[in-house]
Amino acid sequence: MKPESSEAAPGHGLHPNANHGRIRAHTPFIPMVPRAPRLPGPSNHAPSDLAQSTDFDIARDVALFRRTLWRAPGCGHVTAIFLVWSVLTIANMFGQVRLNEWNGAFFDAIGNKQLANFVHQLWTFVAIVAGLLTVTVGQTYLQERLKFRVRELVTRHLLAEWLKPMRVYQLAFAGGPAQNPDQRIQEDTRLLSDLSVDQFCGLFFATAQVVAFTGVLWVLSAQVSFQVGGYHVAIPGYMVWCALIYALIGSSLTWIVGRPLIRLNAIRYAREAEFRFALVRTTESGESIALHKGEADERRYLERELANVVEAMRRLASSLAHLTWITSGTGWLTLVVPVLVAAPAYFNGSLTLGGLIMVSGAFSQVQWAMRWFVDNFPRLAEWRAAAHRVARFRESLDHLPAIEEGTPEIEIAEHPDGWLSFEDVTILLPDGHIVIEDANVTISPGDRVLIVGETGSGKSTLFRAVAGLWPWGSGRIRIPRPDSMAFLPQRPYLPLGTLRNAVVYPRAPQDVPDDEVRRALERCDLGQFLDRLDTEERWDRELSLGEQERLAFARLLIHKPRWVFLDEATAALDGDSQRHIMRLFDDELKGATVLSIGHRPDLAEYHTRTIQLLHGKEGAQLQFKATLKPNMPRVDNRGR
Repeated sequence: MKPESSEAAPGHGLHPNANHGRIRAHTPFIPMVPRAPRLPGPSNHAPSDLAQSTDFDIARDVALFRRTLWRAPGCGHVTAIFLVWSVLTIANMFGQVRLNEWNGAFFDAIGNKQLANFVHQLWTFVAIVAGLLTVTVGQTYLQERLKFRVRELVTRHLLAEWLKPMRVYQLAFAGGPAQNPDQRIQEDTRLLSDLSVDQFCGLFFATAQVVAFTGVLWVLSAQVSFQVGGYHVAIPGYMVWCALIYALIGSSLTWIVGRPLIRLNAIRYAREAEFRFALVRTTESGESIALHKGEADERRYLERELANVVEAMRRLASSLAHLTWITSGTGWLTLVVPVLVAAPAYFNGSLTLGGLIMVSGAFSQVQWAMRWFVDNFPRLAEWRAAAHRVARFRESLDHLPAIEEGTPEIEIAEHPDGWLSFEDVTILLPDGHIVIEDANVTISPGDRVLIVGETGSGKSTLFRAVAGLWPWGSGRIRIPRPDSMAFLPQRPYLPLGTLRNAVVYPRAPQDVPDDEVRRALERCDLGQFLDRLDTEERWDRELSLGEQERLAFARLLIHKPRWVFLDEATAALDGDSQRHIMRLFDDELKGATVLSIGHRPDLAEYHTRTIQLLHGKEGAQLQFKATLKPNMPRVDNRGR
């Protein structure tokens, strides 16, 4: 793991250690919630490992997919659609059998030059086709409904699991199958749902066709006999066995030639996800790229990612071309194979022309159904890769964060008196390096504590540990009631939607009175946006960083937390704006406990005590030093 950010931890009075790192994700303003349970699990594979693996456990993935659908709300509706589709499929089979019978009678009428019978068979054909057309349209409509209903169920399930407390943040450290969740939830889930419905319905249809036509073909095979030494010899089920042997030969060759498609599709999906992530990242970082004039460098990087995609597609195309020799070859041969195997009976007079057409038609139907695997192998390989990616992503959600079983974690517990305390807390990086060591501090309600220290001394990591986002370490952090806590990170989070939604986040806009929202914006010098409260914009781009920071404080006025944790939350404000904002804790939020992280010297005047994190002489031991404000009681290094 390679955490990224500018700091390592929020903290207040502690004994941290050096060897810090940076954390990538920023914590949004949230009322504190208990962190999600962490289940020990296997180490995650790198994307390349996932793509290169061919030992995909199909049964496990199908079982996981089935359980997901079975437990999801709306499963009954999907089941009802499938049952109706199944009834139509069975009706289609009866129609197909009747059409095959008509085929024989029609060509017998032609062979016998019976005009009246010929006309009668044409009208019969119109009736049969009208019925089959109606059934087929119904099947198509219901199959398409199944696709989007299944996708809805799977996507809702993944969203519910992905958005459990802390999981989105923890995924940043998981790697492997947990990478690019947007690709897994949107594109891979779409592919999985569409291909699953198509392949399952196709297999069901082929199975029904085998059942319907095998009996027909077995009976018709009695008409196929051979003359051997002046005797007529009939082989029971002759045409059925020929169809089975032909399908087995085609399926075996398809598996041998096409098996690499499973791995190649997985590689392609992984490369596509990486390319898509690079494009999104470039879009989001447009301003920085322009300021650095880094377009040429970005283009080189994107072209390298594109080259990886193209190479994966080239290898896939080559493998598909090899497979086409088998699938297309067996497909073309199907036009003549049934006639060839039945021709001896026709030429020796035991089969009429109509009988030959019926036998050939039934053979083609049975053979087509039996070689369903051959015709669908490329799509099955694509489905297999999509199912594997979605299944591994789903499993990775239950194994977060990546902590080995038996590894100690920082314990988070509620303080019986509603205070904040650190009891022998040591905070580590995921690689085991110490950031903060043996911290023992207590902060009581009403305190205003400023934490200062060198960059990388552990302030921001402590901030995350209190929020429950950083489990690496040991000791116990006792926190106030979770719903009384709020966190403002270095960069505010503004959700998609209206400005009103951004101000009241994470509450629902309808739950907060309009006048309360307006007062909060005016109090934080954002009155110029009052007429745009219900306008949908990309507010993270529309507002300057300073305006975003003031909006984050407007949220505090809406939520009124009793404990506020600030991580460089006023870094983009000038002195006057910062003074105006910090007065909130003397007026509207009077009595709230404030724990701040910052580098600006003028922040000290808004706090009652300062805690400084210092590197020790050896560069690893961080020492605790408290600088008291005038007339404040002295606190020792155990926070008492």
